[in-house]
Amino acid sequence: MKVGVIGTGVMGKHHVRVYSSLHDRCELIGVYDADNNRAQEVASEYGIHAFTKMEELLEKVDAVSIAVPIPAHYEVGMACVTHKVHMLMEKPITETVHEARKLIEAANEANLTLQVGHIELFNPALEVLASVLQKEEIVAIDIHRMSPLEPRIHGIDVVLDSMLHDLYILQSLQKGAIKEMHAVGQMLQGAVKHATALFQFQSGVVAQITASHLTEEKIRSLRIVTRDAFVQADLLEKKIIISRATNFYLGKKSDGYSQQNILEKVIVPVQEPLRVEINHFLSVIEGIEEPFVTGEAGMAALQLATEISNQITGKMSK
Repeated sequence: MKVGVIGTGVMGKHHVRVYSSLHDRCELIGVYDADNNRAQEVASEYGIHAFTKMEELLEKVDAVSIAVPIPAHYEVGMACVTHKVHMLMEKPITETVHEARKLIEAANEANLTLQVGHIELFNPALEVLASVLQKEEIVAIDIHRMSPLEPRIHGIDVVLDSMLHDLYILQSLQKGAIKEMHAVGQMLQGAVKHATALFQFQSGVVAQITASHLTEEKIRSLRIVTRDAFVQADLLEKKIIISRATNFYLGKKSDGYSQQNILEKVIVPVQEPLRVEINHFLSVIEGIEEPFVTGEAGMAALQLATEISNQITGKMSK
């Protein structure tokens, strides 16, 4: 399979690195970026061609990763449809739900794979966490995703940038319908930079997601309360700890009785999420696997994120 990468910024360069190592699965033809100097720099590092026109790249490949600024997602996606090229689109799928719907319809009509790059769903810690929770009755979910304010994310809404990952994670852990949603946040330089969303599902499960661009420390954590355990997952450290109560002596309480907890530490396999995601993308195109993150799923996450952002900005403007 012949592949390419459109957009050679921080994330695009990682896509180039992974594709260039998958010699047994694909041939990396080249890259395109609106900044030709940046494209040339990346291309020379990996010994590939930097195209000066996106259409020239699309004429030579079967599939691409798209890692361009969000406002360009729809235009680049539709160009891929025109050239019958499969797409791995970095999240969010497009800037608006309307654009997402039109792109999905066009890709479906052309029988093309449109996969959305929600990379956290390919984090091995989440696969292990899902296995841990398989037989547990979830009561509450608390997710935090926090990071410093870097120059490249100035003016970018933290809900559409960071919280979007966790909306996907939440929907993968709790698949029922949302009954209520409330969101609050703080704005800085015209964009939401700290946000908290509270959900109650029809099942009764309560969930809270906090995302921030204003902390000095990077945090990617999940805390899940179940009927029988407290489960903590660190997506950066790829570590899962399960705390369970011991009731061995519950019927023999005395003045000297002190209940202890059992702590279980679960081993998470070492895998690069982006490598897993790209391999899955190639397998979907080949018909080996069903798509894990469809365009429709990407649109649903974008719609929820947009509602959260609108609720926060609406409150702040009053």
